[in-house]
Amino acid sequence: MWPDLIAKSKEGGADVIQTYVFWNGHEPVRQQYNFEGRYDIVKFVKLVGSSGLYLHLRIGPYVCAEWNFGGFPVWLRDIPGIEFRTDNAPFKDEMQRFVKKIVDLMQKEMLFSWQGGPIIMLQIENEYGNVESSFGQRGKDYVKWAARMALELDAGVPWVMCQQADAPDIIINACNGFYCDGFWPNSANKPKLWTEDWNGWFASWGGRTPKRPVEDIAFAVARFFQRGGSFHNYYMYFGGTNFGRSSGGPFYITSYDYDAPIDEYGLLSQPKWGHLKELHAAIKLCEPALVAVDSPQYIKLGPMQEAHVYRVKESLYSTQSGNGSSCSAFLANIDEHKTASVTFLGQVYKLPPWSVSILPDCRTTVFNTAKVGAQTSIKTVEFDLPLFRNISVSQPLMVQNKISYVPRTWMTLKEPISVWSKNNFTIQGVLEHLNVTKDHSDYLWRITRINVSAEDISFWEENQVSPTLSIDSMRDILRIFVNGQLIGSVIGHWVKVVQPIQLLQGYNDLVLLSQTVGLQNYGAFLEKDGAGFKGQVKLTGFKNGEIDLSEYSWTYQVGLRGEFQKIYTIDESEKAEWTDLTPGASPSTFTWYKTFFDAPNGENPVALDLGSMGKGQAWVNGHHIGRYWTRVAPKDGCGKCDYRGHYHTSKCATNCGNPTQIWYHIPRSWLQASNNLLVLFEETGGNPFEISVKSRSTQTICAEVSESHYPSLQNWSHSDFIDQNSKNKMTPEMHLHCDDGHTISSIEFASYGTPRGSCQMFSQGQCHAPNSLALVSKACQGKGSCVIRILNSAFGGDPCRGFVKTLAVEAKCAPSSTTSSSQL
Repeated sequence: MWPDLIAKSKEGGADVIQTYVFWNGHEPVRQQYNFEGRYDIVKFVKLVGSSGLYLHLRIGPYVCAEWNFGGFPVWLRDIPGIEFRTDNAPFKDEMQRFVKKIVDLMQKEMLFSWQGGPIIMLQIENEYGNVESSFGQRGKDYVKWAARMALELDAGVPWVMCQQADAPDIIINACNGFYCDGFWPNSANKPKLWTEDWNGWFASWGGRTPKRPVEDIAFAVARFFQRGGSFHNYYMYFGGTNFGRSSGGPFYITSYDYDAPIDEYGLLSQPKWGHLKELHAAIKLCEPALVAVDSPQYIKLGPMQEAHVYRVKESLYSTQSGNGSSCSAFLANIDEHKTASVTFLGQVYKLPPWSVSILPDCRTTVFNTAKVGAQTSIKTVEFDLPLFRNISVSQPLMVQNKISYVPRTWMTLKEPISVWSKNNFTIQGVLEHLNVTKDHSDYLWRITRINVSAEDISFWEENQVSPTLSIDSMRDILRIFVNGQLIGSVIGHWVKVVQPIQLLQGYNDLVLLSQTVGLQNYGAFLEKDGAGFKGQVKLTGFKNGEIDLSEYSWTYQVGLRGEFQKIYTIDESEKAEWTDLTPGASPSTFTWYKTFFDAPNGENPVALDLGSMGKGQAWVNGHHIGRYWTRVAPKDGCGKCDYRGHYHTSKCATNCGNPTQIWYHIPRSWLQASNNLLVLFEETGGNPFEISVKSRSTQTICAEVSESHYPSLQNWSHSDFIDQNSKNKMTPEMHLHCDDGHTISSIEFASYGTPRGSCQMFSQGQCHAPNSLALVSKACQGKGSCVIRILNSAFGGDPCRGFVKTLAVEAKCAPSSTTSSSQL
């Protein structure tokens, strides 16, 4: 997917790609490195460079990123005497070794800018200023050490520390946040950098889906450059997927879509991508003035309105740039409610609330952050194929004129609730989860035997009480089995466990299965965080008092039998003792399922719909596509979204009352045309017969552009600000575009006049040009993209004088072997 993602980023106006370096991915075993496949960072950097873009490499090596253990390899915890991210010799030795490994690799491959490569900047540490106070003086010393260490590697490009107000002079400190226009570096000699503009937010299992309006993002970016910003990065521009067990936590979902301009599947999220593309073009029109002026002139335009002017002396401008404007301005209205009319350099400008207007020549408004003219894309499934039908295997199923062969059966295999391998061991006491698993699996089984006397049974019956399992503190999931039966589950992050249990007279097998759902990725003292249990583990309610289970012998078993036998791979799956699963079978816990399926036709990205399942993990052709869980978000907390005013993570939330995630991305490169192996491990019970493969695409596109919108930034150049006649000829335009490989199959609605409603709910207003549908259909139907000028003459004259006319269009996109474009 990398070339397409890089190309779409460049088309959207990006100059620089920013990426983390994931230590636990590149060094899964100490001094055994992995730079293959998805971790081929050299290939990625070279692809960025060959695309004509630069690269900012954030080595860290702590990255946070909602990534498992913040990017630290779990083996790092086992280094004797180690303390993470402080003035600690064992940690500094390991960190320096890895950072040097990456810098040396980049230099060997000639990837730094001074070598002709794309890397223009590096980052050491990551948001350390948020936790530095936890380490006292040792934290301050560590910051100085990290800076010196980085510089001594002689990379030859600047180093950055984000969220680090005390960054040494040799390091540029940068801002992360929803807004960074008020940020200033700790020295006047440093540029104003924004390393993470959070244009979305991550989601947790059982949580709502965060969204951030594009008007507010554009406002934040424009304000940053208005107030002297120099370098800005979206976090995330493409969010992607946390395949395998890479998602951090606890409880972060597998999707890392992040409401990004390019979605998890590589499709454009509109209008976010398109509106920001126009913003980037508008800012670049100001470039001659922005790069020539150290600081802008501030002009107060009203109580909550202001201008920042970048004015260049003509003599200086003419020698440095040669064309364009010698004056650029940003006009801001930070009022959250009211539109304001302001006078700037003798002209009146109307500023919507919570918006910035950009004037590359200090006269002409080419963009306003609150006026969105980019199309809206409605993404959906192209076809929806259950993986089971009551038909023969050879019988084709016709869906939307396409043939897909659907498998008839699922197979099943039970996971043992007991010791299953020779690698188990028995020891007295309750051990910490990660010390045992080393994060090779989410699962750790603890097995012991409890002897219950006749006196205990009588005591419980006489007092009408039950024995209780008590654990001081537990994370993330605990499953409790007694005599092979699941009798309780606890979910939480360091929560107390009080679970009544039923025991029989004689010996009872007690099994405690602790599970991680993403290791902690943020905060101080990560090496101490751990998993599983903390404090006392005991049984209460016995006649002779409580039982301290830390005095018992426990047998420990890491992982699942099917997991370590790799029955999710094609070769090993054939060796397992699968049995047929009948459609009427009851949902089963701790069960493996497998089937085979054909890939959907075409090139559209593919998703697996696991909405009928409970909780578990999934593999396709041996590739781990991630954890799944149909945990449902609260029913409240979602509502109408107003872009105006400061954004926060619970503002504009969506998906209330629904599972947080049911669709799981399967990259096309992991699929073959037919007989793809799908294996699931299901913990809580579900119905695999309702699982389906979905081919995702944008099927509906809408746009609404009026005469009051500004001409498309694609038509502007610096010289247009000098040629007044050229500038006056420009008119607003509507741009419609289907996904690659698709064409506009039909125009469902078109009205030039005063249409009402919104996408998929448009209706004609009192004013309507009767030829609207015919004209738009002629210009767009059968094309991959089209451009329609918002001009009375294009629609045969003014349909209603004295009114501001708007063109509203809803179109359908369908797969096509060829695409073309047209203009009206």
